[in-house]
Amino acid sequence: MTPAAAAPLASTTHLVLIPSYNPGPKVFDTVQSALAEWAPIWVVVDGSDDGTAERLAAMARSEPNLRVLALPENRGKGAAVLYGLHEAAAQGFTHVLTMDSDGQHPAHRIGAFMHASAAAPGAMVLGRPLFDASAPIVRVKGRRICNWWANLETLWAGIGDSLFGFRVYPVQALLDVMQGQPWMRRFDFDAEAAVRLCWRGIPPVNLPAAVRYFRAIEGGVSHFRYGRDNALLTWMHTRLLLGFMIRFPLLLARRVARR
Repeated sequence: MTPAAAAPLASTTHLVLIPSYNPGPKVFDTVQSALAEWAPIWVVVDGSDDGTAERLAAMARSEPNLRVLALPENRGKGAAVLYGLHEAAAQGFTHVLTMDSDGQHPAHRIGAFMHASAAAPGAMVLGRPLFDASAPIVRVKGRRICNWWANLETLWAGIGDSLFGFRVYPVQALLDVMQGQPWMRRFDFDAEAAVRLCWRGIPPVNLPAAVRYFRAIEGGVSHFRYGRDNALLTWMHTRLLLGFMIRFPLLLARRVARR
């Protein structure tokens, strides 16, 4: 007799939030894998027009632990997360784990990240990606530049990886950061969220998490555009560097206090 599958861990404070824009068929495996690990799971459909929104809505009708929120048009990853944050706060949730919808992030690590968050609720739990041979070398090397700048802008407060979107945020702290300025609505979301939360005194906790890049033949979909998104990151770090210069005395005092 085959043993019954273990029930997913459930929480009234921590939920999984998956922003999704034209992710292709991998999104259904992603959602099913997440549902096997945790409840509840929310998907924010960011104006998708590839047919996945309808299939996700159908899944939600027969899966009580799944909720699908739909935006009428594409607004960007950060905007989709912000929409989910508002709804999460309204429902009384205190923390969200964000993960990509394309299958790159390890659903089996959800429980470990949530437990780390519960143990340190005032922190953000950041995934430190473990790359395999599927990772494009230019992406792996390029993120080192972004990580160096993010650590400079926080005076090396402990951000292990600024771009990896598999992480747990305190809801209210992130809402306070995002509502105070117009940025962080697209690809600049992950890095800027980590930096600005550090500025507000939210400490990072870093946990390893494997990441896998799927080829197009395997159903992989990437919306990253090297020219457009690198320009966006350049502008992001420009304004963060200016903010860092203003906050330098405070950040230096914190660093000295940690020694």
